[in-house]
Amino acid sequence: MALEDEIKSIEEEISRTKYNKATEHHIGRLKAKLAHLRETLLKRSSSRSGGEGFAIKKSGDASVVLVGLPSVGKSTLLNSLTGKESQVAAYEFTTLNVVPGAMEYNGATIQILDVPGLVRGAASGRGRGKEVLSVIRNSDMVVLLLDIFHLVHYDVLVQELYNAGIRINSKPPDVTIRKKSRGGISINSTVNLDLGEDTIKSILGEYRIHNADLVIRENITIDQLIDVILGNRRYIPAIVVINKIDLADEHTLRECNEKFHDALLISADKKVHIEELKETLYKKLGFIRIYLKPQGQPPDLNEPMIIRSGSTVGDICDRLHRDFRKRFRYAQVWGDSAKHKGQRTGLDHVL
Repeated sequence: MALEDEIKSIEEEISRTKYNKATEHHIGRLKAKLAHLRETLLKRSSSRSGGEGFAIKKSGDASVVLVGLPSVGKSTLLNSLTGKESQVAAYEFTTLNVVPGAMEYNGATIQILDVPGLVRGAASGRGRGKEVLSVIRNSDMVVLLLDIFHLVHYDVLVQELYNAGIRINSKPPDVTIRKKSRGGISINSTVNLDLGEDTIKSILGEYRIHNADLVIRENITIDQLIDVILGNRRYIPAIVVINKIDLADEHTLRECNEKFHDALLISADKKVHIEELKETLYKKLGFIRIYLKPQGQPPDLNEPMIIRSGSTVGDICDRLHRDFRKRFRYAQVWGDSAKHKGQRTGLDHVL
């Protein structure tokens, strides 16, 4: 049986099986096998692909990818956000390569990437899906762009990202797996778990893990446990943006608001709510300002360095100069992350 047929067969069996305590063990093994087959399919797709990928160098303070099916208005939105002239036409697949642009906002430079439309089956390599998903994996944020007349495409986009190992608006599960040479599986949990111990051991067994210590600090699902085992998932923040509201009537707009409460409704062509979108991108990326103080001199309060929240002193060194980290001895820090003014810190200090 071909890999694609085997994957489809397992998906159908999972959908037919009602989830409860009696079937949890069986579903766990099926999902583990399904994830393993998808990984194998992705690797085969990568090895078969002899075409050129999308070589995009990250620039600016963060990168944002516009993700949507063909003809939802990604190129028009790129132009509205950055002023860059990306080719726009009234037919599908206008963008055949990645088109980068730079958006300046509140002192930050945000790289906006317009990628080819993501189609159903992209995670398996269809429609240059492998290359597109690679660009998405390396981004700092995703904009899921929908046509207001085709809101059902949201589920397609999320599923393709999920199948490619991209988890939007979620964090890695708080689970630690330490493999060992003998002693079997030891499970220690700080919370009550819905998953049974036999199910956990069965899933680990599908990946030939028969000796390991597990520490689980949150109530996880079967899918989350598989994500931890694979260890190659990418967790990226995302927002939903719905385009072409200038063409919709009140009934369509009302239905859209009911289905997507947190989405931002825009018209990329008419530039409606584009400033609101810029503000949303800026806030969601979590920028902070770092004011540098040369030794023996007052701090430069006019031109701060813009970085992402969670950055360390080491990240600042890398931004300043490629050799700065090698010559580093210590930093002095003022502000909320310091215990006292001018605290001496190392490279790992989070600002």
